[in-house]
Amino acid sequence: MSRVGKKPITVPEKVKLTFQGRVLTVQGEKGSLNRSIHPAVDLKIENGTINVVPLEDDQKSRALQGLTRSLVNNMIIGVTDGFERVLEISGIGYRAEIKGKSLVLNLGYSHPINYDLPEGISATVDRNNTIKLAGIEKEKLGQTAATIRQFRPPEPYKGKGIKFAGEYIRRKAGKTGTK
Repeated sequence: MSRVGKKPITVPEKVKLTFQGRVLTVQGEKGSLNRSIHPAVDLKIENGTINVVPLEDDQKSRALQGLTRSLVNNMIIGVTDGFERVLEISGIGYRAEIKGKSLVLNLGYSHPINYDLPEGISATVDRNNTIKLAGIEKEKLGQTAATIRQFRPPEPYKGKGIKFAGEYIRRKAGKTGTK
């Protein structure tokens, strides 16, 4: 049985929920999010809590119960607090800057990389080497951060590249000369 799916979700007072036609809409102070709910699970919304209930007792429904509970909880957290990812750039001459709605990255290539930020994602750059991405949709934020990281993933010898804050880069020893 899904332990995650059984836990009820508490809804803050500032959040408005509507569940009509298998589509859940969550509105809060930061914005609103929509998500269609899988037909194998149902939502029970009553006095400030949401319970995700599987309609059948099979493995797929129980797995979808936990998944749906996590997705709905992330929607509620997103519209109240929002999410943030931090990327760090390390390397000589590597830097980032914001120009309008696009992120300009100089990562050692012969040309700068212009990355247009998706709708709903905002970015700030500190000291030319720290990128802070913020948004209310956790999936879109994570995908945006992963896409930016793919422009120059960290290499294992010197650790140069773009990495997530707190990410550990496993280092390798370089070549040793022959004697």
